[in-house]
Amino acid sequence: VGIKSREIYESPAAAAIIAAHRELETLTLTRDVLRFKTTVEQRYAELTYEGLWFTPLKSALDAFISETQKTVTGTVRLKLYKGNSTVVGRSAPNALYSKDLATYDPNSTFDEAAAAGFIALWGLSARQWASVNGDTAYRPTSPQH
Repeated sequence: VGIKSREIYESPAAAAIIAAHRELETLTLTRDVLRFKTTVEQRYAELTYEGLWFTPLKSALDAFISETQKTVTGTVRLKLYKGNSTVVGRSAPNALYSKDLATYDPNSTFDEAAAAGFIALWGLSARQWASVNGDTAYRPTSPQH
């Protein structure tokens, strides 16, 4: 109804649990899901605040959340000090991180040659934009061997 009020809501336990859960999500969800989930969270909060709990949109958001949380499980260690919580450790059985893929030592399973092709493809649209728009900062270079 447009009435302004001054209110303060404090929920330190909930804030710590949410922070821990987000850490698990960063280990177990893909980048695209994590990005889209922030939009879902914002809209979910708006629907709740506006009292629109029993709407088709809220039901659809519930389905998205249920689907994304199926693999989110693990352990997070928090340090609690003077009203702050800091993540000091995390592990998850469904973690997407793989040391063998994330390192560049001789024993890694990552094919480093694949990176050159990926970089060329990933930057293709930016190079095309620069070429079409006469960007003087763009100077095409040939791959160095």
